[in-house]
Amino acid sequence: MADRPEYQTIILRIVVLAVLGSVIGLVVALLALVFLEAISWLNNLLLISPSERFKYVDNLKVLNIATVLVPTLGGLVVGLVLRYLVDARRSLGPPDTILMVQTHTSGESVRSGLMSTLAAIISLGCGASVGQYGPLVYLGSIVGAAANKLKLNKHNLQEITVASGVAAAISVAFNAPIAGLIFAHEVILRHYSIQAFAPTAVATAIGYVIVNVVFHRPSLFLVEFEGVQHGYEFLLFAVVGVLSAFIAISYAKGILACDAFAKRTRIPMAFRPMIAGFILGVVALWIPDVLGIGGTTLRFATIDGAFQLSELGLIIVAKFAVTVLCIGFGFAGGVFSPILLIGILFGALFGGILDNFAFFEHSGVVTYAICGMMAAASPIVGAPLAMILIVFELTHSYDLAIAAMVAVVFSNLISTRIFGRSLYDVQLIQRGFDLSHGRRNAVLAYEKITSLMHDQYLRFDAEDKIETVMSKLSSGSHNQGFVTDSNGIFIGVVHFESCSNRDPSEIVKYAAQLPHFTFTEKTNLIEAVEALRIVNLDIAPIVSSTDYKLLGVVWNYDVMNAYLRAIERIESEENASV
Repeated sequence: MADRPEYQTIILRIVVLAVLGSVIGLVVALLALVFLEAISWLNNLLLISPSERFKYVDNLKVLNIATVLVPTLGGLVVGLVLRYLVDARRSLGPPDTILMVQTHTSGESVRSGLMSTLAAIISLGCGASVGQYGPLVYLGSIVGAAANKLKLNKHNLQEITVASGVAAAISVAFNAPIAGLIFAHEVILRHYSIQAFAPTAVATAIGYVIVNVVFHRPSLFLVEFEGVQHGYEFLLFAVVGVLSAFIAISYAKGILACDAFAKRTRIPMAFRPMIAGFILGVVALWIPDVLGIGGTTLRFATIDGAFQLSELGLIIVAKFAVTVLCIGFGFAGGVFSPILLIGILFGALFGGILDNFAFFEHSGVVTYAICGMMAAASPIVGAPLAMILIVFELTHSYDLAIAAMVAVVFSNLISTRIFGRSLYDVQLIQRGFDLSHGRRNAVLAYEKITSLMHDQYLRFDAEDKIETVMSKLSSGSHNQGFVTDSNGIFIGVVHFESCSNRDPSEIVKYAAQLPHFTFTEKTNLIEAVEALRIVNLDIAPIVSSTDYKLLGVVWNYDVMNAYLRAIERIESEENASV
């Protein structure tokens, strides 16, 4: 009987988390469907979709004008929305979700998130070569963050609710509930605790049921595959993986370089997407496959003989270039959908070359197309396991999943060494959050030492007399003081012992000594921990990095307590059950 209240509490927690996961899954599924349908409606209205463009083959003037004008004007609208309605002045996506979960911060405002989602709908609707999955992930995180505001008094609630929203979004986008579950843990949470696993599993299952049972949304693509026919083909899958890794690396570096170039130009931020939209439209006059998500092109890539080799090569190069331009110049959207298309076209090209020039048999173009797609995409998002599961859930083919696994493994081995775990992680490094050395160091490195700064300490003017300084040091609770000049510039530290052998009428400036090190407002907690491990100090000064003015001090025990709290929090997240 004594244990009954504890069991009741555990059961209540399980029920609450299950209900919460179900509600999040339902809401995300419905919002994701609205998101996808809005894009499809705009594509049809604005003559972006191939089926609508086909209706105007006899009226090329209207079609050509729309091809150039729609992405150009769409880019202008997107630029204005991001510039004036999104606080971050950029598209929000998975890196923002990762940062929010890992740092336990609130992230961007709901208004900014919704406006970024609107900008993504406009971008994709007007044919920009960007992805839909990144905005869907952030849409899921908006719902999860909103659920976190409920006063449920649950440990780690924010990471659970946000992960549930992300899992449901991926489940809806790919019709792949297991992959959605793994993606949320592999990319967003970076751990597999039971506490987070259960509600995310419920959310992703509910999302899948809503999309498939209620609305009967079709799969991304359908393939027929009879299995890998020859053992030596696994070597070819590995080759596809290696080559795809270099495509992914070039893609990621191209996006980063184009983004940096756009920021160096004098083009106002609001007008950059318009320029990219105009160039995209001009390219699309000759190669319309570069417009939008390219779902039709992606499906045709799995069909033998659908494209000539020269067509495949041309579309790959054009899609690569316009995607780098669109994302780098500020269209709102993700990076995942375009690399899926580029990867599947490359795999189809590889399989087509085998058809035309190899002296041995193989299992068909579809195998290499799927391998290329997943091998190119997985290094971009840093989710190799989720990518393998997506193949299995989309195709229901164990053999095809194994083939893709070989390509994905080799792709990630190469890309991780040369570039990093993912494009998301590299983008976070540029914001000062580096996950490459583990979650603990990333969390500590993201927090600045100024968060622990105190302004209660003994401070002396450089012209103060030694006797005055000794009097305050002997009567106070501090055994040292910090000396500054009349402008607040830090001169050094003074101790009672360093003053005792000096003339009491001497000014303290000559008794002050520079400490072994000083912190600045740029110093992060992991740097402070490493410094305090080398030199045993009770208190250390924090000075301005620009003019060396004394800003405050930090106590050793505050730094160590922050370090221990970070470790305890991360261990709690990774080992929590309910």
